[in-house]
Amino acid sequence: MIYTCTFAPSIDYTAYLTHFESGALNRSDEVYYYPGGKGINVSRVLSRLGLKSRALGYAGGFTGRFIEEFLDAEGIETDFIDTGAITRINVKIKTDQETELNGPGPVLEGSQLEQLKEKIAVMAQGDWFVLAGSLPSSVPTQFFKDLADRCQERGIHFVLDTSGPALQELLDTKPFLIKPNEHELGEMFGVEITTQAQAFHYASRLVERGVQHVVVSMGGAGAIYASREHRYTAQVPKGKVVNTVGSGDSLVSGFIASYIQHQDPERAFQYGVASGSATAFRTDLCEQADVEQLLPEVTVTPFEEKDVTK
Repeated sequence: MIYTCTFAPSIDYTAYLTHFESGALNRSDEVYYYPGGKGINVSRVLSRLGLKSRALGYAGGFTGRFIEEFLDAEGIETDFIDTGAITRINVKIKTDQETELNGPGPVLEGSQLEQLKEKIAVMAQGDWFVLAGSLPSSVPTQFFKDLADRCQERGIHFVLDTSGPALQELLDTKPFLIKPNEHELGEMFGVEITTQAQAFHYASRLVERGVQHVVVSMGGAGAIYASREHRYTAQVPKGKVVNTVGSGDSLVSGFIASYIQHQDPERAFQYGVASGSATAFRTDLCEQADVEQLLPEVTVTPFEEKDVTK
């Protein structure tokens, strides 16, 4: 079983306008309501790729019920821990530019954190635990390290898809997979990354620290993959980018889906990049048909190290 975990889910209210004026009445041309959060996105894409998962995390109130009902309608199991508070609503205004208003995540008590540990305690060897999205600064880092340690002890694939200090502090838990973009990778080392060669240099340093698979998304410049045995580059398909929200989560989903089926990191990397691109070309998350159509356009080649600028 694949378990995804979102600490701060949301309802994403996305409004498309031809023009937005601050301080004035604006009328949207079309609106969408989707459950938001990186772990939830991973579950939704996995479902579209034909894999079952169970969405864990923290939710409450009428918005929490909406998220559960929405996921249930898509055939996704949920097992959220009740926060006793209304889950946030994030507002995304899309015109020629994008404006976002994100609400605060939940304030969690010790008993609620313990409930999550209990859920991991019943997971079996070979399961997957995807910890994705922002992690509350109010929760001690040691708590997340304990979750990772439990996964390692039980033979559970631990996928870490977060950013900032939390990602930096959790690298030594030796996750199965991480997927920063080039900016997040640069932040880990206090540098600016502008080339694939630089990205490979720093991704390889993460592998040396124990991360098994590192995928770095680099926007229009494609993506790179690094492990102890392989290093690959991928060119992204050409198309009109409509929506970048969920693109990275789709890449993670595609990688996991393919890896489970083939145990081949090169194929998983290619399928992940196709999944991320397919989402970028849609207003919502990708469908399997979109991914399969783009797959031949994702060219994966071994990386040959020449002059690496550090």
